[in-house]
Amino acid sequence: MRTVLILLIPFLLFAKPFKVASYNVENLFDAVYDATEYEEFILGRHGWSSRMAERKLAHTAEVICDLDADIIGLQEIENAHAFGLLRRTLERVGCAYRYGAITHKRGAPIQVALLSRFPIVRQQDIQVSYAPRVRNILEVTVNVHGVPLTLFVNHWKSKGRKGYESKRLAYARVLQKRIESLPQGRDYMILGDLNTNYDAHLTLPERLDDTNGKRGLQHLLHTVKGKTLLSENEVRAGKQGMHYDLWLELPFRERWSHKFYGRKSTLDHILLPASMFDGRGIDYVNDSFGVFKPRYLFTKKGYINRWDLKGGKHTGKGYSDHLPIFALFDMKPYVPSDHNENKAAQTGSIETLYTKAHLEAPLKLENVVVLLKRGRYGVIKQSPKGRGVFLYGAVQGLKEGNRYDVTVQDIHTYKGLKEITALVKTSDRGSTDLSAYYGTIEHMRQNEVVRDLTGVYQRGYFYTGGKKIPIYFRNRKLTPPNGVKLKIAIAHIGYYKRLQLVVYSKRDFTILE
Repeated sequence: MRTVLILLIPFLLFAKPFKVASYNVENLFDAVYDATEYEEFILGRHGWSSRMAERKLAHTAEVICDLDADIIGLQEIENAHAFGLLRRTLERVGCAYRYGAITHKRGAPIQVALLSRFPIVRQQDIQVSYAPRVRNILEVTVNVHGVPLTLFVNHWKSKGRKGYESKRLAYARVLQKRIESLPQGRDYMILGDLNTNYDAHLTLPERLDDTNGKRGLQHLLHTVKGKTLLSENEVRAGKQGMHYDLWLELPFRERWSHKFYGRKSTLDHILLPASMFDGRGIDYVNDSFGVFKPRYLFTKKGYINRWDLKGGKHTGKGYSDHLPIFALFDMKPYVPSDHNENKAAQTGSIETLYTKAHLEAPLKLENVVVLLKRGRYGVIKQSPKGRGVFLYGAVQGLKEGNRYDVTVQDIHTYKGLKEITALVKTSDRGSTDLSAYYGTIEHMRQNEVVRDLTGVYQRGYFYTGGKKIPIYFRNRKLTPPNGVKLKIAIAHIGYYKRLQLVVYSKRDFTILE
């Protein structure tokens, strides 16, 4: 035993931190017909050809080479043949991975895989369901300088196409059962595209909740306690089966690697148990989690530069609709630190938001009333005489005329307009009478909501009661002709270089003449 320890000492002294990553490559298909392909990847259709397959391989290899991870979990690889082509492409461009593994779910159009620079000592498929489109989980154990590290590579059911939470719960249930059978203290991690946000226990749309509030990630893999996400310290001191979600390492506005129907989301994850913080074997390198964001993975307009199917035809441009995520690990003990972004939410007021350029910690607002909700936009107030604040893309789950407790996660100031850009609903207090909460044009103030105005529209202004007020129709096609008399049922007092009335929809005004 003493001889073995002496031999291991040089490895432990000189071992450097290593990088683990996860990347959904978005449909890496070959040019061979197998009858399981998605329709747009059948040879000869939609411009899919050997040349397009080679282009997709080259683009995927470019990202993996630049990412330079020692271990990388991959999602959406067609099959073992496509995986082999990727490995040969990586070798040809000087980024070879000696070891690799892939699932073998019969009838599935795509699989999950893993590339490693460390030897693979064990691998197996974990079957979730016999249904062909329910993907297997890949379990791989690698040897890192003599220490076994087990990785679970996942690709759970999407929230699109009847993607109810029960379908993700099935993955989490099988995975948690396998984790419970691991040796006590085993170093392992869960990674991949879980198709669920780190805070889905608060943000999952009600139409997808068929599990009475139970979530696969948060409740079966134990990343929360009550409604609060577990911190590093809580997981370190917790029981086997609890996990820390590395998204909490980043400030809120940096927490995204994908956009789901235009909304920034955290579908990709790396989850760690207590054994990755215990000072033995392999540990997490604190504050090392990140999202890989080279410029070429974005378009000129700032969108993710995904593989392009323009007009339903492959163009050979783009990469993936996901960004890779990564973290560092080491044979040295974990070093704890405080994270400002993990501070507990403080209770405050809308007036507090107007004193801040950004939030250091989430802010709880109690008894807010939704005065207006139109599409992605809304206005809330806490008291009849208090300030209102604009909701930009943060109205999901809220109903006009209802009262709520909410937690504000992020704010922004745009052209002088104070905005809440992210919040979660924590309780619904039911409907309430809004009449006392509306403002007046006699005392115009930003983010008030006014009702029942009659006047004349003329060249961008609304003339009423001897006042000339700038007015903006959110849908410019609704802008009325000059000189007509209008009755405005409801409008928002917004700000763009000056205070102005903002009218959002056709139902909010009537042309009288």
